[in-house]
Amino acid sequence: MEAYLDNAATTRCSARVQELVKQTMDADFGNPSSMHRKGFEAECQVRQAADKIAKTLKVSEKEIIFTSGGTESNNLALIGAAMANQRLGRRLITTQVEHASVLRTMEYLQEQGFEVLYLPVNNEGIVDLDALREAVDAQTVLVSVMQVNNEVGAVQPVALAADIVHRQSPQALFHVDAVQSYGKMLIRPKKLGVDLLSVSGHKIHAPKGVGFLYKREKAKISPILFGGGQQAGMRSGTYNVPGIAGIGEAAAQAYENIEANVRHMRQLKERLLAQAASIEGVVRNGGGSESESAPHIVNLSFPGVRSEVLLHALEESHIYVSAGSACSSSHPTASHTLKAMHTAPQLLESALRFSFCADTRQEEVDAAAAKLQELVPKLRRYTRR
Repeated sequence: MEAYLDNAATTRCSARVQELVKQTMDADFGNPSSMHRKGFEAECQVRQAADKIAKTLKVSEKEIIFTSGGTESNNLALIGAAMANQRLGRRLITTQVEHASVLRTMEYLQEQGFEVLYLPVNNEGIVDLDALREAVDAQTVLVSVMQVNNEVGAVQPVALAADIVHRQSPQALFHVDAVQSYGKMLIRPKKLGVDLLSVSGHKIHAPKGVGFLYKREKAKISPILFGGGQQAGMRSGTYNVPGIAGIGEAAAQAYENIEANVRHMRQLKERLLAQAASIEGVVRNGGGSESESAPHIVNLSFPGVRSEVLLHALEESHIYVSAGSACSSSHPTASHTLKAMHTAPQLLESALRFSFCADTRQEEVDAAAAKLQELVPKLRRYTRR
């Protein structure tokens, strides 16, 4: 059997999403900017998608900007906020464990003359709020903190962080990378104090190449793409109608049975942890308590076996996991997240990420656990030789 346990990297498009995407390609294929009926039909698909997404967040559909995915959403939020508000200050703050699309963007902004501070985390991957309090000053215009870490599943105290930011620097915008949290927990940006929030479609059973940015109506950001002025000038370019329709349907589907889905994923996670515990020396990296840990991600180290070796050994049995963030897996360097958590070297080089979705079956987890129990002792003996 095949066991796909790499859902934090990407998910399979749901049947409902595939059906709607096909409809937009076959029937509602017009350009939403066209003034004839075909254009109107496509525009309706875009509006319906925005409405579906807005309902999941309890925000206005006018506050949803469609993008090509999480990376573009993060770039638009960070560069757009920094450039639009630089007269108020040039201090930007993030954490040491953000996704590469945030960290590389912050590096770019540093090159443009902005000051960027990187907050430390504890050994569970949770941001140091005292360091945030010390970092936020009157020159701070943007703070970016991911909600769920993509490698270890640590859940950041977003509401507390937002409160600190807005109390100490009312002018600052607070951005959240919600790529790994959207669809896995209830998110209410206005209650949380979030001004900007990034989401990617292919993490929630929508097609690749589509995402969105929630932008609080009064939040000031500058566009980073220029052209025909679509989406109120915030993101020019012809609408990706199939992708937009797909992410709208996927969003609605994700929140239909979210409590049952989260419960199912957490049960799978606990099942894997219980079975993996029989493997000598196995260590869980980060995550903390249930409230500090996402339901769908678990990171384990198997000292004595390199992660790439174990990954490919599992692959031979049609079990698919990750050795880190999929966005940088082609560059086999030690995880910056695990380094920031002060993880020991032998754990760094032997870490694997297992991630689930609502469709993951118990049999898949059991198959992976059984194969790990078989492979790890064998590979350790081979390595010692």
